[in-house]
Amino acid sequence: MKSILAICCALAVACSLGVAADKKKSKEEVKVAKGDPEKGKEVFQQCGVCHNADSTEKKMGPGLKGLFQQEKMTDGKKPTEENVRAKVDEGGNGMPAYKDMLGGEEKDDLIAYLKTL
Repeated sequence: MKSILAICCALAVACSLGVAADKKKSKEEVKVAKGDPEKGKEVFQQCGVCHNADSTEKKMGPGLKGLFQQEKMTDGKKPTEENVRAKVDEGGNGMPAYKDMLGGEEKDDLIAYLKTL
């Protein structure tokens, strides 16, 4: 009887550890999967009026090919998701602010697309 109880307890512990690991993995997957590059490409159409996506050549604004591989943006900041999002939100140097024009998910999608350039 004691051995059956011990086996049941061991199985319960093993199952709960497996469920906890799956929940942790799911949270990590959600973080990694933030933004949809295909939807971001659609959002970028309005950016494409001033920015090249396929080169670093300046249009009205800087070309954005390889943005996340560059050491710094034109404002001197490192091109992190946070800094790029702040630039999109606040604009500056001739670029309009998109803080109220794009929703959070659209910005996530846009940044995911910019990472593919």
